[in-house]
Amino acid sequence: MTPCAIYPGSFDPITNGHVDIIRRAAQLFDTLYVGVGVNSAKRYTFEENERVRMVQQACGEVGLSGITVHSFAGLVTDYARSIDATVIVRGLRTITDFEYEFQFAHVTRCLCPELEVVLLPTTEDNSFVSSSLVKELARHGSAERFVPKCVVPWLGRCGQYVTR
Repeated sequence: MTPCAIYPGSFDPITNGHVDIIRRAAQLFDTLYVGVGVNSAKRYTFEENERVRMVQQACGEVGLSGITVHSFAGLVTDYARSIDATVIVRGLRTITDFEYEFQFAHVTRCLCPELEVVLLPTTEDNSFVSSSLVKELARHGSAERFVPKCVVPWLGRCGQYVTR
């Protein structure tokens, strides 16, 4: 039996790089959850429900079915336990990402030894794409080639932040 996996992130907004990791993770695991994280200390451009909707639409746009998208607050290890996930999928773009994700994997093992962390490197054409880059490009030009088509209408909001 293939383990249940979660791919967590803020997805503010979801990018083509995120979709690539979701697509590839869905091929590896029978059950894949995409967890849209909510961190009260972080400023988001898009509301929690908007980010969930963007991820759902992006998955549908590329024909990915059977993926469950939830939002969660708190530690990803607690969320993983709550949905009986045994694997956390993380994407890698650069060496800097590797250092952070290596630390994340070790902390995860300390907090929740039954969880495995699987690191998937992005494809070359997505190795430089981040949500921050997309928002910056959207404020000053065009970011459309770096996000799913369903996200393009949302890009006009990239100079604004959600306030609580």
